Amino acid sequence: MSSRENPSGICKDIPNLISSFVDTFVDYSVSGIFLPQDPSPQNEILQTRFDKPERLVAVGDLHGDLDKSREAFKIAGLIDSSDRWTGGSTMVVQVGDVLDRGGEELKILYFLEKLKREAERAGGKVLTMNGNHEIMNIEGDFRYVTKKGLEEFQVWADWYCLGNKMKTLCSGLDKPKDPYEGIPMSFPRMRADCFDGIRARVAALRPEGPIAKRFLTKNQTVAVVGDSVFVHGGLLAEHIEYGLERINEEVRGWINGLKGGRYAPVYCRGGNSVVWLRKFSEEMAHKCDCAALEHALSTIPGVKRMIMGHTIQDAGINGVCNDKAIRIDVGMSKGCADGLPEVLEIRRDSGVRILTSNPLYKENPYSHLAPDSKTGLGLLVPVPKQVEVKA
Repeated sequence: MSSRENPSGICKDIPNLISSFVDTFVDYSVSGIFLPQDPSPQNEILQTRFDKPERLVAVGDLHGDLDKSREAFKIAGLIDSSDRWTGGSTMVVQVGDVLDRGGEELKILYFLEKLKREAERAGGKVLTMNGNHEIMNIEGDFRYVTKKGLEEFQVWADWYCLGNKMKTLCSGLDKPKDPYEGIPMSFPRMRADCFDGIRARVAALRPEGPIAKRFLTKNQTVAVVGDSVFVHGGLLAEHIEYGLERINEEVRGWINGLKGGRYAPVYCRGGNSVVWLRKFSEEMAHKCDCAALEHALSTIPGVKRMIMGHTIQDAGINGVCNDKAIRIDVGMSKGCADGLPEVLEIRRDSGVRILTSNPLYKENPYSHLAPDSKTGLGLLVPVPKQVEVKA
């Protein structure tokens, strides 16, 4: 529209409204979700430590499977059939690995963001965490990306770039940054039909990329909730000595593109890092390093258990080292083990139990384990081979 046709400069007077409309249009086109207004203040400082809530629910790795993600939240009574938050004041911790192995990664990010906002208004809270697959994707390591995953990001990029073009039509808005700036047009030794999807994924998820900055900077890398510490892989005493708040701040700064370049901080890389460690998640209990676990827990005042994902537990959620290590990755995604969704519940008045969709436990759907067991979670009854069940 020319200045002659628009003498009052309407666009110039309402640039934020125009930009918000375009962003909403793009969001809905990509996810099918209208995000409610975010009640959190901008540039909010992420907490690392939280008081113990009346009800705490821990959800394991989701890996691009939106249906299984919904099922996990439904068995905990957190959402209704329309995906609206029904968890009241419940606090939820999702321990990372939303990305890779499936084709609905962006849809899950939007799904979780919607629940964060709805929960906040209802007095609840949804915390999301960085897993090793979030770190890998921000670094540009796409070894576990699926074809559908590339296609989903390509669709996002098309809509996002269209939204940027719409914004440039208004003289009152700054010219948006090109998300593809600095990204090669092709990649050596890569199939030509993957170029567009790879470029879109790099653009979205690299440090300061639009998706990384919008969604992943809100993730914790470690969180203490009451007497439980949450981390994707595991914590060693050296990580705790370095500083839990410091880890969260530095990883968030790296994702925001403020420091660190392409690669994550050293404590997020390698077998002993906080997102890759498996010392406490080996399925055979005797292989777990309970001494290292005890040492780590003893350095966090008031904490008596570590809750982690990362390593698939074929028998379902379980605990080792006298239930001081609880492992909640049940491989629910179809891109992993296609396991039955299970989540961990911790109530202030009744302790720890497992909520499961396993049909063998329909008469007692909340748990097939004794919550006060001294022999370890998941070690009381044999669990048969898992099959897919719709919630």
